[in-house]
Amino acid sequence: MSGEFPRAGFWRRFASLIYDSLVVISLSMLTAILYFAAIQSLIALGFIPQTEDPAAFIQDSPLLYGIRSVLFVGVNIVFFAYFWTKSGQTIGMRAWRLKVQTRDGELISWPQAVIRSMSALLGLGNLVVLVDFKNKRALQDYISKTEVVALTKEENKRIYRSLD
Repeated sequence: MSGEFPRAGFWRRFASLIYDSLVVISLSMLTAILYFAAIQSLIALGFIPQTEDPAAFIQDSPLLYGIRSVLFVGVNIVFFAYFWTKSGQTIGMRAWRLKVQTRDGELISWPQAVIRSMSALLGLGNLVVLVDFKNKRALQDYISKTEVVALTKEENKRIYRSLD
């Protein structure tokens, strides 16, 4: 553990996740709009056959369902991984003065960020913090060899200013 800042508890992590969920929902809505616009364009150009009910076709096609699923999961992973590797903080983490880092206090790598995002189990991995009183580490922290620390106001401001 980095001795500089204490590890974050469950409730701060949870509050941060709520903030980030709002951003992810917005990104998912934008992704859905672009996805359906692209499918409609492919239908109009004749690459996908015209049907009486395009919505039913899009909903029932296993290929299109797979593409849509990969897009939504990919957007979520890229959102978290980008912010975690750039500053250690997502938008919600910044609001709650949290930072994800390696156990020696460095920014995490892209592979660590992807592993962390995929192993978070939609936030359920944070429940481990409730029973891991001593270490305050979530499932995704253990799997990705990371930790989430609670920052001081000054350190949080310093990180934010360093992004310019």
